[in-house]
Amino acid sequence: MNINIAVLIDGDNIPSANVKEMMEEIAKYGNPTIKRIYGDWTKPDLNNWKKILLENAITPIQQYAYTSGKNATDSAMIIDAMDILYSEKVNGFCLVSSDSDFTKLATRLREAGMQVIGIGEKKTPTPFIVACDKFIYIEILKTRAKDKESEDDKDSEKELFDKISSKEIKLIAATITDLSDDEGWAFLGDVGSLLQKKRPNFDPRNYGFQKLTPLIDSIGRFEIEQRDSPNSRYKLIYVKNKVKYISKK
Repeated sequence: MNINIAVLIDGDNIPSANVKEMMEEIAKYGNPTIKRIYGDWTKPDLNNWKKILLENAITPIQQYAYTSGKNATDSAMIIDAMDILYSEKVNGFCLVSSDSDFTKLATRLREAGMQVIGIGEKKTPTPFIVACDKFIYIEILKTRAKDKESEDDKDSEKELFDKISSKEIKLIAATITDLSDDEGWAFLGDVGSLLQKKRPNFDPRNYGFQKLTPLIDSIGRFEIEQRDSPNSRYKLIYVKNKVKYISKK
């Protein structure tokens, strides 16, 4: 099924850098048929967006700040989202913001059967993150010029990635147990899907890995086995806890 996605960007709360990478990421999940960004375009701090909008076919929506201290952008974005929802032109939404004010909107859209993807900075409050089906940190979408890598780049890259904690390792182990057969093996694809449901911001890229398999392999607490697929030339990957983990349900 082809998923049409409405991309709504909080221009007051999201940096203009890495928009190209952000749009490429969104394209993995569906076709961004509606792309809008909200903000007060009379303010000089939004000037960096103007060229980027043309390059990525994003429509700017003007929203004046009528009252000091009130975020009119949030209100305009929420009203538009509900109008788009009732138009039945899309199957999903991508809300780009680091603002927890969109928590209720994400929840309402999911209640209506929409797939909701969130994109924001690592400072994004947890309520907004867990209200989405999937949440992606902007920081992991950043790219560097490969031919001009310096020591400073390496240091900044180390700061970019989180170190996987015992809490996340236990989450992986419990998820494998939830899905395992009588011998303890679980299909990695199912493990990844359930991890996403349990923790919308769980992403191997947060820890410096492009895929789940090398992340799990690096931990050293799980067995990995490749099996032939009867319907494909690609191998099926299964994982197992080396030490039996009792899931507390």
